[in-house]
Amino acid sequence: MKEIQINNKKIGDGNPCYIIAEIGINHNGDINIAKKLIDLAILAGCDAVKFQKRTIEVVYTAEELAKPRENPFGKTNGDLKYGLEFGLKEYTEIDNYCKEKKFTWFASCWDEGSVDFIDQFNVPCYKIASASLTDDDLLRYIRTKGKPIILSTGMSTLEQIDHAIEVLGKNDLIVLHTCSTYPSNYDELNLKVITSLKERYGLPIGYSGHETGLASTVAAVALGACVVERHITLDRAMWGSDQAASVGTSGIIRLVRDIRLTETSMGNGIKTVVEREIPIISKLRRKG
Repeated sequence: MKEIQINNKKIGDGNPCYIIAEIGINHNGDINIAKKLIDLAILAGCDAVKFQKRTIEVVYTAEELAKPRENPFGKTNGDLKYGLEFGLKEYTEIDNYCKEKKFTWFASCWDEGSVDFIDQFNVPCYKIASASLTDDDLLRYIRTKGKPIILSTGMSTLEQIDHAIEVLGKNDLIVLHTCSTYPSNYDELNLKVITSLKERYGLPIGYSGHETGLASTVAAVALGACVVERHITLDRAMWGSDQAASVGTSGIIRLVRDIRLTETSMGNGIKTVVEREIPIISKLRRKG
């Protein structure tokens, strides 16, 4: 199994699970909320935060942007999309804030212009969203930046994933099993795919979850996920399309704790009598 490094963290079998707190657009266009979410990720013990970057007029058609949609920024879908999109000022502030905290951030870029925009901050890796998995030109463009890539596979067939990996190549690539429903039902998660993907590709395989609870994400780690990504929020009742599929303050703290406890519990697979069992033998066994 290949081992990949993002900043000072090694990712792959035998290493601690790399935990990504996805902020995405849960900042609601407010840099102060973004900073509070970064602080939450640090407090919880996550390894990185992730944002989303889009060139709105490239990713969405004019027709889509013109659709009526009541929102805090105006009355159209375009008002909403532009209102949620951070620009140079905000990302410079995010970059400086994370440098002060010595904490990793990166983004999923939905178009080539966004890749160039994020590249100016010298992020340590790139995320490819499930929606972009079939965009060969974007995949090739991200690969030219020479950074590790994390590829989400929601709403994709095995054949589409095969093709995306063929386009990207296997060097410095992590693949995340994902179900792209928000929030996901438990019977949609199909966590055993994690094992199937490990066998099929021989790559580090992770899990990006959109379910409301925590148990299935912890189970993904027990199944071998070496990366976990979950959306985080300050309050799941906040306005915003992704808040309900996110993990709140106490949730992300418990999730990181439970992942680390699960890793400790997995052991090495060799059955032995542990030292603390020895005195119990004489107390409880009648024979042997």
